[in-house]
Amino acid sequence: MMRRRSLLIGGGLGPLALGGAAWAGWQRRRAAADMSDYAAGLRAPLPVPATSRDLIRYATLAANGHNTQPWLFRPDAQGIEILPDFTRRTPVVDPDDHHLFASLGCAAENLALAARARGQSGEIAFDPEGGGKLRVDLRSAPVVDTALFGAIPLRQSTRSDYDGSAVSAADLSQLATAAAVEGVDLILITERGQIEQLRDLVIAGNSAQMADPAFVAELMHWLRFNPAAAMTPGDGLYSAASGNPAMPDWLAPRLFDMVFTARAENAKYARQIATSSGVAVFVSARDEPEHWVQAGRACQRFSLQATALGLKTAYINQPVEVSALRADLAALVGLPGRRPDIVMRFGRAPAMPMSARRPVEAVMV
Repeated sequence: MMRRRSLLIGGGLGPLALGGAAWAGWQRRRAAADMSDYAAGLRAPLPVPATSRDLIRYATLAANGHNTQPWLFRPDAQGIEILPDFTRRTPVVDPDDHHLFASLGCAAENLALAARARGQSGEIAFDPEGGGKLRVDLRSAPVVDTALFGAIPLRQSTRSDYDGSAVSAADLSQLATAAAVEGVDLILITERGQIEQLRDLVIAGNSAQMADPAFVAELMHWLRFNPAAAMTPGDGLYSAASGNPAMPDWLAPRLFDMVFTARAENAKYARQIATSSGVAVFVSARDEPEHWVQAGRACQRFSLQATALGLKTAYINQPVEVSALRADLAALVGLPGRRPDIVMRFGRAPAMPMSARRPVEAVMV
């Protein structure tokens, strides 16, 4: 085989092969650059004054489960309604739409912060009689331009190893203050022994999910393995945003089945948690959609404040998603009998490539 390869190279096919490899490499770099330009356009500065469309664009930059973007926006003269888009559910990982409503809370918080920065009131109200929709009021009000607003286009879920450095007490206090939302308790875990107990719950949850073919199939549906696959629908989990190489669509599923194993994923989560500065757990007062929204708001504010402080965040929600583990998580954080909503690690790390978002026109009704 080695001699055959030498003959091919010596006979002139080598330069062609090398040229083909160089061309493929150029195409990959060009696609990554296109994705970077696309992501930067989505995150362009909010104009002054800002239209409803501008505010909605900033709202869509919020965190959301599997990057499904399960929201619709309906503007009128007095404000903007945010409606759940149940066509974008993830029924295996989120059978009661808990993450969906938390995602709406994240979007509402972004929208409110952007509105206040452009001289509008930004008050958020939940309508339990309206199918779980929210409303953000846009009456004229004094300008409130905050560090959280400035962090909106920079925030990302950074799914990588962190550097393990400690976060100061002053910064932890800022994070807690930013995340103070009525009806939500925030528990910050920085003690290593407790972090390791939480790690064990994450690994147990991940093992259970990886053993469920329906979970794996649903996750696969939302994975985007290259820039074109991410930009075309404008949604899903872009592989490069998790530090994985871009792959063509015909190859990715084959390699996915080979490398996406419980053992490999558990080792990755163990390493990532070990290198995190701490973990934040959000627990709402009541287990119902209005309070899930509140948990999403608190989580979004926390991640924006973290971004403003130069910190990164990423979700490790397995102990929330696997119902059998929720009681153990609640006991670990000292809130037995409550349902934990969101688990997020935080720390310091370089930024990763940004994820996709759908065009504003696709989410307006």
